[in-house]
Amino acid sequence: MPDASARSVEIERRSAGALFVVRPAPAHGLGVFATRDTPAGTRVAEYTGDRISHAEAARRYDDEDMEDVHTLLYTVDRRTVIDGATGDGVARYVNHSCEPNCDAFLEDGRIFLETIRPVTTGTELTYDYRLRRPQPMPRDWRRRYACCCGMPRCRGTMLIRPPRLRAPRRLMPSAQSARPAR
Repeated sequence: MPDASARSVEIERRSAGALFVVRPAPAHGLGVFATRDTPAGTRVAEYTGDRISHAEAARRYDDEDMEDVHTLLYTVDRRTVIDGATGDGVARYVNHSCEPNCDAFLEDGRIFLETIRPVTTGTELTYDYRLRRPQPMPRDWRRRYACCCGMPRCRGTMLIRPPRLRAPRRLMPSAQSARPAR
């Protein structure tokens, strides 16, 4: 079995050749398009770039001061973020969709994009960014992180809802303990 770096080179070689091409996308900037029919479960790219800390990511990309936010950071774990804006990885051009045909998978500290359903020739490869949002959410974030995928079930944003906090369950007396003692 080839080592991880050789496997990464092979993924990039395939991605630059027969599997897909990077070109202008109808919804946003550049996108990645299949150049042949691709079955579900196909690993199409690795998300690459500088591996930096969350503090460095915040320093490089201050969302508060940026008018046009580009989502090129990918969180690997509590300490590591990949800055896709650095290097020449093609996965940074895979756009968001609320009804994606790819998903991201973490394997040994690396992020890979794989198809989750068959993709036909000419189709844009997409995945759901599922961006976390702070609570409370800043007013302009809905506009700044608006989704333009145009899918029928588009939620209108690349952000995901934070998990709902459940109210503690009230303990109800059981029927057994509710009976009067005899």
